[in-house]
Amino acid sequence: MRALIQRVSRASVTASGTKIAEIQHGLLILVCAMAGDDTTAAEKLAARVAKLRIFKDEAGKMNLSVDDVGGACLVVSQFTLAGDTSRGNRPGFSSAAPPDLGAQLYTHFAGHLAALGLPVQTGEFGADMAVELLNDGPVTIWMDSADRA
Repeated sequence: MRALIQRVSRASVTASGTKIAEIQHGLLILVCAMAGDDTTAAEKLAARVAKLRIFKDEAGKMNLSVDDVGGACLVVSQFTLAGDTSRGNRPGFSSAAPPDLGAQLYTHFAGHLAALGLPVQTGEFGADMAVELLNDGPVTIWMDSADRA
């Protein structure tokens, strides 16, 4: 699985003109299930995200996790993270998991973050969504479950 994590002061998701999720201080996590991923990959990535120390401590160093600062997570599905531009200007998405599996793993990822004790809100899988955020820092981190066994 792939995730693009942004430290935010606030973030929200709107679908069909209705705000469906909103958080204040925390993480906006754009996530994509890749072909070959399974629930183990989703759980490992969720655990890594939960422990990611990108919030400032009292000395101003990035040393605290989202849980340490009492933050929340907004998880949004984004299959375009699987985009491959190696063969031209139009991205290919064949490395993304099929939609049914992608939906299952997206839900499992968000559920595992919640099981780890984090407040979690989600977008709507497969929907055309407007994501609004105020990036704090800015801090943006790319993670891929394939990067670590």
